[in-house]
Amino acid sequence: TKLAKSEKVSSAALALLNPVEQQQQQQEAATRIAAGALIGCYESTRFKSKPKPFKLSAVNILGLGDGSALDDAIKIGSSIASGNLLTRYLVEAPPNVCTPSHLAEAAAHIAEKTPETFKLQVYDAAACADMGMGCYLGVAEASLEPPKFIHLTYTPKGEVKKKVAIVGKGLTFDSGGYNLKAGPGSMIELMKFDMGGAAATLGAARIIAETQPQGVEVHFIIASCENMVHGKGLRPGDVLTSANGKTVEVNNTDAEGRLTLADALWYAQEKAGAKSIVDIATLTGACIIALGGEVGGMFTPSDAMAASLVSASNTAGEKVWRMPMEASYAEQLKSSVADMKNTGGRAGGSITAALFLKEFVKEGTEWAHLDIAGPVWDEKA
Repeated sequence: TKLAKSEKVSSAALALLNPVEQQQQQQEAATRIAAGALIGCYESTRFKSKPKPFKLSAVNILGLGDGSALDDAIKIGSSIASGNLLTRYLVEAPPNVCTPSHLAEAAAHIAEKTPETFKLQVYDAAACADMGMGCYLGVAEASLEPPKFIHLTYTPKGEVKKKVAIVGKGLTFDSGGYNLKAGPGSMIELMKFDMGGAAATLGAARIIAETQPQGVEVHFIIASCENMVHGKGLRPGDVLTSANGKTVEVNNTDAEGRLTLADALWYAQEKAGAKSIVDIATLTGACIIALGGEVGGMFTPSDAMAASLVSASNTAGEKVWRMPMEASYAEQLKSSVADMKNTGGRAGGSITAALFLKEFVKEGTEWAHLDIAGPVWDEKA
């Protein structure tokens, strides 16, 4: 598609030099090619006054045969691309466009397209206060943008064999709060992407809406807000009470994402009834230092869940690396005035962040945390 763009052609063909003979491999190839072609065509132009016209309207695949099975495989590729593009569309949007309300509208759009299997509940600040979400609301308090706690549920037709949740960090802008992001390398101008986990969550919901998998009920949960600076906002030293009753001493207002996720994880277990949870978050700069910009950090105490996520990432063409959850590092989170602090020291920062989240996961719940602070943004994409 890059060549087609540069040559400004209206149609293109892709021929496979090595013919694929087995039907399953043909279908897998068709799905990947369709998804790749559609994703490759995407350009960020909606905020430009004079966007360049895009002429490519058709891509023909040669060497895979034909038939309804291949048509279905191409449709799956199209569904994968639609979720990917929704994620990109949300992440690229500036924070004056992609607000918590904007994320709620994106969730509503998914629910409206497939009302037979999707339902949406969006909670305002008052409803969240009634549920005791002190950590989430503590972060949201300094912003003029109202917080939106988003719960999108997919219920398959037929028997439900498993309930799972995808929890996405949804900070639509992160100033750092009173621990302001300042100076070279703070990346404050890019903090629109701090809702990348929420965007990935909604992208996954879009794919599921189009593919309609059987047997699994999926809850998509986003505690969305901004982290701003205000006279009534969160201060270093404040103590917050989470929805599960644990108290947190805030020693850094720029470690806000884990506070919102704490209450979202509680909700996923207690209100949604999920037995298996994956949270996705642009959580720590430490993970970028450890793994660079192309690899996400995976934290989970479950070997089975780790293997499943690695397999899924390989299929999707994403890169994740399992990180240690060194129990002794939790000593850094001890507080003299509350149950715990929200940050430890500089060393092992992504690990202590994961250990903080683990405190809000009940025994017996399968859980994994994906820190996507590195892969969320690529200037060349």
